[in-house]
Amino acid sequence: MKKNRLGKSDINISELTLGCMSLGTDKKNATKIIDAALDKGINHLDTADLYDFGLNEEMIGEIIHNKRKNIILTTKVGNHFNPYEKDWFWDPSKKYILHQVKESLRRLKTDYIDFYMLHGGTIDDPIPETIEAFEQLKQEGIIRAYGISSIRPNVIREYVKHSTIDAVMMQYSLLDRRPEEEILDLLHKHQISVLARGPLAKGLVSNHAKAQITKKGKKGYLNYTHNELLTLSEQLETLGGGDTYTKNELALKYVLHHPVVASAVFGASTVEQINENTNIKLSETLPAEIYHKLQHLTKPIIYDKHK
Repeated sequence: MKKNRLGKSDINISELTLGCMSLGTDKKNATKIIDAALDKGINHLDTADLYDFGLNEEMIGEIIHNKRKNIILTTKVGNHFNPYEKDWFWDPSKKYILHQVKESLRRLKTDYIDFYMLHGGTIDDPIPETIEAFEQLKQEGIIRAYGISSIRPNVIREYVKHSTIDAVMMQYSLLDRRPEEEILDLLHKHQISVLARGPLAKGLVSNHAKAQITKKGKKGYLNYTHNELLTLSEQLETLGGGDTYTKNELALKYVLHHPVVASAVFGASTVEQINENTNIKLSETLPAEIYHKLQHLTKPIIYDKHK
């Protein structure tokens, strides 16, 4: 699988990333999923301290401990949580970040984190202080690079101006094309990569779209109605020509089309989902004609908040 450079760092990640939030708590099943992903050429695992209140990190740490050197590991910070009471509050302070990174290292059974992200963020945060914390960790060699997970244009611009972030994780899919309007080109200009999360839009543009639309799309999705989702699913089926391009392939290749997108981050709770997303020819990009047809079939919605 092709590897792409993460921003200006010396980190190279696979075009597909396994998002670990959906792994569940069954270590045996999670091991099968992670091993399947690694066997398919995925080298990048994405987790967060908040997932299952630290248990996700602990489980991943145990699973990858003996193959750590072959894995690019990402985790996130900023949600100050209590694992016993199962609650949390937003805390992007330098004090919390410098404390919590030690806890993540402990749970992950490692002495460094490849890519460390702020797990959210608002324009009212003490952004200079947050940046200072990440820069310190980078200088100390505890993290190799850092970035933010955000869909807020106003926050992203502040980090572009004042930090050395190497990537931004954001929601981006055929159903959520908001980053195209004002964020993708900005980040590309500054050599900051994008990690596109939710490329299958909760499965609504996946091979199992009709079942997922019935299950999750009854009230629509963003500014798509239930009926529009069903219509789009049929159109994707027709455009893909059956087995020529599966819906998963169209969805993943669409978000990977822009050169700023280093990796598409998908979740998996079964080995079958790993296979569906990797048994496609990622080395072959979408023909321009199909890419533009996908743009015509979907809506170029824009951000109406956090401008």
